[in-house]
Amino acid sequence: MPPQRVTRLLEAANQIILGKDHELRLALTCAIAGGHLLIEDVPGVGKTTLAHVMARLIGLQFQRIQFTSDLLPADILGVSVFDRDTNAFRFSPGPIFAQLILADEINRATPKTQSALLEAMEEHQVTADGQTFALPAPFFVIATQNPAEQIGTFALPESQLDRFLMRIRLGYPDRGAERALLMGEDRRGLLARREAVICPQDLLDLQQAARQIIATDRLIDYLYALITATRQHAELTAGLSPRAGLALLSAARAWALIHGRDYVLPEDVQAMFIHVAGHRLHLAGDGRPAPPQLLQAIIQAVPLI
Repeated sequence: MPPQRVTRLLEAANQIILGKDHELRLALTCAIAGGHLLIEDVPGVGKTTLAHVMARLIGLQFQRIQFTSDLLPADILGVSVFDRDTNAFRFSPGPIFAQLILADEINRATPKTQSALLEAMEEHQVTADGQTFALPAPFFVIATQNPAEQIGTFALPESQLDRFLMRIRLGYPDRGAERALLMGEDRRGLLARREAVICPQDLLDLQQAARQIIATDRLIDYLYALITATRQHAELTAGLSPRAGLALLSAARAWALIHGRDYVLPEDVQAMFIHVAGHRLHLAGDGRPAPPQLLQAIIQAVPLI
């Protein structure tokens, strides 16, 4: 059975975000794997609400950063200010110093501002004026992104995309869920009355437990075969990197954990493959992200070992 902390969290989250159990499991998997989540979808489908739900129910310190074209790196990281009492500059931390960061509409900011997140997401630290400042633990970034064809967006560079463990889409709710949403209480009011069901230390414990999930030699061979297939695919500009392979393994371990297993199955790797690989692979002709159909074809072409 899944850990009780996972069950309680998912049950509470499903009462607020209706009809999106699978997507909530993916978001929780990403957090347990110690990665960051990119949600790409049209406005109004619940991307921001999902971030608020995760922060509230886990009891995480939360900061929302609204990305715009005039946002500067210092607006995210912080700035040094002169302290007259000490006659020296003092670093004033920016909103990045929180446990859960919502980077809202991240692709509306310029590439320079987007790059301000690179060190924070990879190293869990910020360097300013030659000093290094550690970020709190756990540290989890959920970024939302509007479709690239919308006006006023800047495509995320590959180095930035690679910092996200997973990319998901929420999509429109089904008829029953949307009908209940229309007839029910406002989600924000409902969330405001909810208490945390687990604590940040619980999330750190789940992250530690996920790292202990068993991946056999045969499972590693299968995962490597999938990675190799992307590198040899004629329709892709380049295959998955070693870092992407580690990300896929981490996600598969966390997926196994929330489904109550202490070992990884090939099905766990397959379930995570599209979400981990989709934003890292691009078509050779026009550079567009690899479509899910192509990724599914790669899965079907690689035999189980």
